Amino acid sequence: MKQKTVFVCRECGYESSKWLGRCSACGAWNTMEEFTPARESKQGFSKLEGAAVPDLPIPIREVNCDDVARRLTGIREFDRVLGGGIVSGSLILLGGDPGIGKSTILLQVCAHLAGSAKVLYVSGEESKHQLKLRASRLCRKKETGMDSVYVMSEVNMEAVFSAVTKLSPDVLIVDSVQTMLNPELDSAPGSVSQIRDVTMSLMRLAKGTGTTVFLVGHVTKDGAIAGPKLLEHMVDTVLYFEGDESRAYRILRAVKNRFGSTNEIGVFEMTTGGLAEVDNPSAALLAERGEGEITGSAVLCLMEGSRPLLAEAQALVARSFLGTPRRTASGFDTNRLSMLLAVLEKKLNLNFSTQDVYVNIVGGIRAIEPCADLGICMALASSFLNFAMPHGILFLGEVGLSGELRSISNLERRLSEAEKMGFTSCVIPEFNQKKLSQNFSMELFAAGTLSEVIRLFH
Repeated sequence: MKQKTVFVCRECGYESSKWLGRCSACGAWNTMEEFTPARESKQGFSKLEGAAVPDLPIPIREVNCDDVARRLTGIREFDRVLGGGIVSGSLILLGGDPGIGKSTILLQVCAHLAGSAKVLYVSGEESKHQLKLRASRLCRKKETGMDSVYVMSEVNMEAVFSAVTKLSPDVLIVDSVQTMLNPELDSAPGSVSQIRDVTMSLMRLAKGTGTTVFLVGHVTKDGAIAGPKLLEHMVDTVLYFEGDESRAYRILRAVKNRFGSTNEIGVFEMTTGGLAEVDNPSAALLAERGEGEITGSAVLCLMEGSRPLLAEAQALVARSFLGTPRRTASGFDTNRLSMLLAVLEKKLNLNFSTQDVYVNIVGGIRAIEPCADLGICMALASSFLNFAMPHGILFLGEVGLSGELRSISNLERRLSEAEKMGFTSCVIPEFNQKKLSQNFSMELFAAGTLSEVIRLFH
């Protein structure tokens, strides 16, 4: 008798009895993978203490939330992104490019939790000796107190569950979820069926025993966590490590958090001793900026969650020797850049059609909110018209298609951060000035259009 197989979309988890070129659920092409449905597991999470206890329905007013306590990891930036610490029974997914610092930050968390919690670190990619060598390098000062940190090099989930039952750890770290496998499934590690089964088992473990589980996830070339999109829906928190291996700064960003706000970031610097917290990211990002007037450079302020962050936008406009001029942006949306170039050409008669344009947000920061528009436009105009920008000025405002400056949110928090950093003046939209309720020592220039701002400095 032929064994039944099904096809599952690796992007969204949609199942079909036959292969489809395009997923009927999410519309992705060539994402259907064949696998054999799993038999009912005889091992796994069903044998874990507390995981098989049925959860009976009760009125929501009777649910007790007083025992929801957070455990601090000892790394302030990490706790900030998590919403104030780790919650017992939560399932946290950490993704990022290879070498970005995922295993490094988790080993440092182990070192800080040692003594107050029992931690089990399961690695499917490194041996125990490799983990020991890395821990000795990163946690030199705390190594003597890491007796409550246990390591295990294993890919078989049955062995992992057996160790969890024996040790009863407070925190379980699985590095990485793509290397783990359920031996009762015929598919290879990293396949849709394996990732889904392993994650479901670990979710039942976390909810049934109160163990906090960290999952490390590989990412695809597009930057998304490898495997079905269902993986991100199953976990409580999704964290992404951003940055470039060639740069020192790393940004930890929460894109999903059931126990805190999303879009919070933590800023770290990669050093020889591991990841070090950056207490003042604005100062770090502007540290290498020159003191005098600079051409093709402007400072803007981004809101990353509840944190205002000052960043430098650089622009270079040069005559093109190609048939089609280049439009290159690092840390800024290329489509948004094309729109701003069109506004500058239409409203200010700046001809970019024969110019190569390069834009860079210094430090690996991504400027994704419209507030960055004015700073980008001023950097472009400064480079194209070759005029220098004053040193202590900040540019805040969204640019509309007709060249008008539109209001932005959290203006007072942005201005307060700029004052702390020693900025003496700022350009803001007119509409925002009418709503200011706080007095600032810095000089504010209110403008209604982009052309008014250009005339102030050129």
